[in-house]
Amino acid sequence: MTHSPSSDGHPPSFHGLGIAPALLTRLDALNFVTPTPIQHAAIPPALDGKDVMGIAQTGTGKTLAFGIPLLQRLAAKGGRGLIILPTRELALQVDETLQKLSEAVGMKTAVFIGGASMNLQRQMLRRNPRVLTATPGRLLDHLQQGTVTLKEVSMLVLDEADRMLDMGFAPQLNKILAAVPKDRQTMLFSATMPDSIVKMATSHMKLPLRIEVAPAGTTAERVEQELYIVQKADKLRLLEKVLTEYQGTVLVFSRTKHGAKKIARVVRDMGHTSAELHANRSQAQRREALDGFKNGKYRVLIATDIASRGIDVTGIELVINFDLPENPEDYVHRIGRTARAGREGKAISFASPDQRRDIRDIERQINARIPESSLPSLPAARQRPPDDRQMEDHGGFRGRSGPPRRSFGGSGGSGRGRRGGGGFRR
Repeated sequence: MTHSPSSDGHPPSFHGLGIAPALLTRLDALNFVTPTPIQHAAIPPALDGKDVMGIAQTGTGKTLAFGIPLLQRLAAKGGRGLIILPTRELALQVDETLQKLSEAVGMKTAVFIGGASMNLQRQMLRRNPRVLTATPGRLLDHLQQGTVTLKEVSMLVLDEADRMLDMGFAPQLNKILAAVPKDRQTMLFSATMPDSIVKMATSHMKLPLRIEVAPAGTTAERVEQELYIVQKADKLRLLEKVLTEYQGTVLVFSRTKHGAKKIARVVRDMGHTSAELHANRSQAQRREALDGFKNGKYRVLIATDIASRGIDVTGIELVINFDLPENPEDYVHRIGRTARAGREGKAISFASPDQRRDIRDIERQINARIPESSLPSLPAARQRPPDDRQMEDHGGFRGRSGPPRRSFGGSGGSGRGRRGGGGFRR
């Protein structure tokens, strides 16, 4: 069954969706006035206890679409909530949003991600959290050590489900789904709806209501796209030129973590403040980079695709695809980091002459042409140390693969967990 949001000529409001007064008051205090299409369509049936399968692009407000029903139904009916996401950054952002609302219903939350202390996570469990947000690998660590039980989970959310399957999490998800009660409410959200997601929904959900607010491959509104065809050796000079023409915050995507590290160093040599976000950075470094980018400490953030769906920063002026993504679907998620919350934004892609086919693959994915601009005059090449190798760019979708698609919330930590009462613990 497919449901589409309807309009009666009046601007939509959270006050007409069946949300409890305490949560409405909190939403008003946080200046959430008008629900997004996915929120307007998904919240009422989810509040009624229906299984929901939502198809919406990243940045469309999915966290509140499942977070409000989750908190309200847990407060009214008991049980516990479990939210599974593919990356650490997404898990932290979802938990941060839920914390702003959970106080209104007297509920504690906890977040389990790789790269963080297992001991601190065990301490979180002693606070008896009602909602647990986790990456698959770290949650399985706790399940295997006996520090967590999922027997009381009455509401399950799988967010960015297509991304989790892309990253190879199907075996972990199957183990988690086997550990939660079958008598539960399930909400699944995904930017695309491949057969693997449909199969998962059919196997693990009860007659889910399908809500689609944008066709798969739809790019974010208000994003102006531009393409430069440039030789690989000239990419850094083009980047320097672009960074001088735009004054706001800039997110640069590299296809490899090695490339991201080198770009960040060169950008700093250009005189711009910059930080890196990729799998070779510790959790503390990744959090500091993202927080610094949000608060203005860093103007430029250079990231791999772990950030294409994991950065929720309002006001990014420009996204630069220094390398084209490995998969054309990721182009949509990358450029969706700008033009968020109704703002305008710009996305510029660098492609080498031999990547015309890859550009056509992206254009088929988004069902639109990306305007190509003539290459501007470039600044002189910078002198670099003799031992500094030429920037790597494996380019395109068929080059050497970038970072392995594995859990960023993987099996960190060691030691036996303590058993005891309270929260998700046994």
